[in-house]
Amino acid sequence: MTLPNVEMHVFETILARRSIRNYTAQKVDRTSVRTLLEAAVHAPSAMHQEPWAFAVIQNRSLLQQLSDHAKPLFVEELRRSHPQRTDHDLQSLTHSGFNIFYNAGTLIIICAKPAGSFVVADCWLAAENLMLAACAMGLGTCVIGMALPALTLPELKLELGIPDEFTAIAPIIVGYPDGETAPTPRKEPLILAYLSATDG
Repeated sequence: MTLPNVEMHVFETILARRSIRNYTAQKVDRTSVRTLLEAAVHAPSAMHQEPWAFAVIQNRSLLQQLSDHAKPLFVEELRRSHPQRTDHDLQSLTHSGFNIFYNAGTLIIICAKPAGSFVVADCWLAAENLMLAACAMGLGTCVIGMALPALTLPELKLELGIPDEFTAIAPIIVGYPDGETAPTPRKEPLILAYLSATDG
């Protein structure tokens, strides 16, 4: 596979990555998508299981349909898990104009068969590889956890080409950022222990 001309060093890319929630209309081409998937499958994998599989959606009407299905399901889940939230808190999530994919034109869903203790961890490692590669290529990404309740529905899985035996684990939008996204301040590492041999 021909890799893109990437000038960022690894640590620069880690620091530059943002969760992007505003995209241009420019489409991510198939070659770029293939490069992202190549990065994903080079993630660490427990016992070399490599459990991941991918669904790529670049159909905007289908993404809008998925967003419309996902919003009420996610809001209902929030009401059950956080009963202290008011309807006012959830108002932005239920607004008809809100698209959970932030109008990005590409959604990559990392899936796996739910077998083994480390399958979910492996898929999230693949997700991080994909997001860092996207950043280095000048693309933006964002994990859309709100989509997960809808991605359990058999009829939607069928429409998206996800077989019954696979579970959606990491839905990630990809696109060209529209403008700059400021960095989010991070806490200093909380070091619970730092054990080393006694000097001398």
